[in-house]
Amino acid sequence: MKNQITLLCLILFTAIIFAQEKKFEGQRYKEPSNANPNEVYFGDPHIHTRISVDAALWGNTLGPADTYRFVRGEEVTSFKGWKVKIGRPLDWTIISDHSDFYGFYQRMAAGDSYVTDEPLGAHYYDLMQKGETRQVTDEFVKAFGDGELPWDPSLEDALRPGWKETVEAAEAANDPGDFTAFIAYEWTSNPGGDNLHRVVLYRDNADKTKNVLPYTTSGSNGSPDPEDLWTALEAYEKNSNGGQVMAIPHNGNWSSGIMFDNVTYTTKKPFDKNYVERRNRWEPLYENTQIKGDGEAHPILSPDDEFADYETWDVGNLSFSRAVTTEMLEGSYSRSGLKRGLKYQEKFGTNPFQFGLVGAGDSHTSLLDKRKITIGENMHHLNLMLNAGKHLLGKMKKDYKRAGQRWLQVLQEFGLLKIHVQHYLML
Repeated sequence: MKNQITLLCLILFTAIIFAQEKKFEGQRYKEPSNANPNEVYFGDPHIHTRISVDAALWGNTLGPADTYRFVRGEEVTSFKGWKVKIGRPLDWTIISDHSDFYGFYQRMAAGDSYVTDEPLGAHYYDLMQKGETRQVTDEFVKAFGDGELPWDPSLEDALRPGWKETVEAAEAANDPGDFTAFIAYEWTSNPGGDNLHRVVLYRDNADKTKNVLPYTTSGSNGSPDPEDLWTALEAYEKNSNGGQVMAIPHNGNWSSGIMFDNVTYTTKKPFDKNYVERRNRWEPLYENTQIKGDGEAHPILSPDDEFADYETWDVGNLSFSRAVTTEMLEGSYSRSGLKRGLKYQEKFGTNPFQFGLVGAGDSHTSLLDKRKITIGENMHHLNLMLNAGKHLLGKMKKDYKRAGQRWLQVLQEFGLLKIHVQHYLML
């Protein structure tokens, strides 16, 4: 027995020595560094407040200042009337409200002449005075999707009031050494319902960011093309005397395969050196997972990975105007995006998909942490998505039923009624 133990120890010792002496002989993509961070700070890089028109239309009445109070540990009252307090205060937070129709709902509810001077705006205001907010929501969403709203969301008079509130709230909450309130917004590009959203994050205070406005995806000064967004970011850094900014894409799983595509958005031409260098420069992070599904891997792409089907949402694009197909998957998930990037590295010497990974919430309640509250308050979000996909049920009944079953599982976990989904999906 003693000899057997000695022999086993010798084998293990030899294996360890061999492992220590064996060196990687290939060319490293990036040399490892021992300069690891020794302090970790916790925060959420993606929260929406009532400044986002969709959040406000779904009932959210809490603004940026309320979010900062909440994440710093104060008790606040949710728009449902519930008293809520975070379990552990955060070290930093990024409020990233939607660029288009930034702060519009508050001006509509107040009867601002910017809104009511338009007949459609006066109509919305009259409905709100009668308590018909659900009808306003339905009409506004449809008109926005059809491009029939009379306001230009890219102009300064549309953006300035809401942006002023955002910047001032961040400045008031920012406490160097204790809490960091980043100034940001979300560039919400949805060409044809395909998700190309980016959180635009500034590394600057109000002295610089107050002089810029969110870059929109529509209107006379906006564009849904990420390359035009990069041009706007370049202009900011050039004109802001040392300002710094970057973009963080998210939810390629809703993009119909164009988040990590092999061609440019507008021209549909293969990437060239200029494109890969610009994307590498402006997009060093990718939001890999959040409330609208995990964006790393898909079981069809990674069949041997038992975790590849974790929190998968692979039914349609953001407007449910297009069903997901197998051909779309490689351009939709970050793992396959990283693989594609290595090929561009070999060709151009630069990787357009070289990014770090972050996770976020994308809560539209101004709050986070209390999962039951977040799920409950996002019923409006779920109902809106189901409404949007209703017309596709004939063609995609099986897929939408599968998606509904996933939502039902979440709802049942928190003891919520399945009536929210069974009306459309007949589960």
